[in-house]
Formats: sequence, structure tokens, C-alpha cells
Amino acid sequence: MSIPWLDPRDPESAFPPADTALRHPDGLLAAGGDLSVRRLLRAYRSGIFPWYETGQPILWWSPDPRTVLLPRAVRIRRSLRKRLRNRPWRVTFDCAFDRTIAACAGPRPYADGTWITPEMLTAYERLHEAGHAHSVEVWNEAERLIGGLYGVAIGRVFFGESMFSHESDASKVALVHLARHLAAWRYPLIDCQLSSPHVLSLGAVPVTRIEFVAFLVRYCPLEGHPSPWEVDPALDVAAWDPGAGGGQ
Repeated sequence: MSIPWLDPRDPESAFPPADTALRHPDGLLAAGGDLSVRRLLRAYRSGIFPWYETGQPILWWSPDPRTVLLPRAVRIRRSLRKRLRNRPWRVTFDCAFDRTIAACAGPRPYADGTWITPEMLTAYERLHEAGHAHSVEVWNEAERLIGGLYGVAIGRVFFGESMFSHESDASKVALVHLARHLAAWRYPLIDCQLSSPHVLSLGAVPVTRIEFVAFLVRYCPLEGHPSPWEVDPALDVAAWDPGAGGGQ
């Protein structure tokens, strides 16, 4: 079955309609093109993201169902709540984007390679410099980066890309801090792309592609929180009860 190819010389070349991904396994939609800021933003607004490995062409995906996390529905289990209350680590936003994405691209015990190729890493650093990509960093007492995540924000939607953890629960602490702030900033959705036991344990749920794209149409055009992002000390993560409603 043929896959549409995008012209890398033409950043204005359009993606095929997202519903054509139904013809291919796992939502594969197109190949080729480039990773320019303009093309990446167009892709995310359409519910499409790049995912490929070294040696492959750029592959573009739009899976159905899509896995999402509502910030006000994040699940904070008792052990994680205890860690948040003990406040053993410092959390920052947008202070070490390059180190965070490099850590996310590092080797994993369960995988032979990484989808964050050098080309991808450079592309998302450009997105960060343009104010569209953001990172959450978790630092231990020795000021060592032990966990974090990064993603892309368009309007009031945060598209999560990857997370890492060098100490137990560090990536979960990063995600809860992100969810707390997004709830206060009136962001209704975190895109988790694909399902995994990790994101499901935090409260992520599947939605259809039609539902997901409807979210994007409604919330991507809205004004988002200004860049760079900063942690608001008034937003007490340890005392936050997402199920109680209300971002503030």
C-alpha cells in the first residue's frame, strides 16, 4: 500500500487528510517532507506528529484512537502524593530544554534505539527557541537533572512528546507540576499520542481521532500562556486535588 510523500523543498505542501491514516497500520499518514518549524506547527494543529528512527525517512502519524490526559483528571496515587508533600526535589520550566530533550533521547533499558534522532533534536530546539516547545525539569538536592519532559504548546493544547526519569517518580513529579499549571492556565488537554501503562496509570484515556481533532479546532486558535514558562510558587502541587475542580 503506497504512502503519500511530502516534498521537502516545499514547506507549504499539504498533509493528506488525517482520516486517510485509517488505511495504514497504527495511523501512518505520510512520509518525507522536513522538520521546519512551519511544517511541525501545521502538523500538530492537524493532529499529526513525526515519529521515525535513524535510517528511516520522516514518518508522519495520526493514530485512532488517540491517548489524552485532562489536566484536572490527572491521577495522583498515595505514594506520589507523599513524595510531592515531602518536596525532595526542585522543579523548573524552560530552564534546561536542551538537556531535557537530550536525556529523553538517551538509551533506555527496554529499547535498542531512539526515535529522537539528531535531526529531531535540532528541530525541537528550534521550536523551543521560537517559543512553541517547553520543558519541565526535576532537580535533586545536588542540583542534578533527574527527570523531566518536553512537548509542544499551541494555543491551549499541550502536545506531550517524551519524558525521562533517572530516579523513581521523577517523571511523574514533572507531569503533575505541568498538569497543575496547565489547569490554572485553562489548558484542557495534554496529548499523550499513544497508550502506555505509564500514562494510563496517571489517568490518560483514549479518544477518537474525530474527538481529538475537534479539541484542536476549538483550543489551538486560543491565546496560550506566554513563553518562556515559569513555575508559579502560588500553585501548591502538594495540596492540589485535581478531582475537586477549578484550576486555581
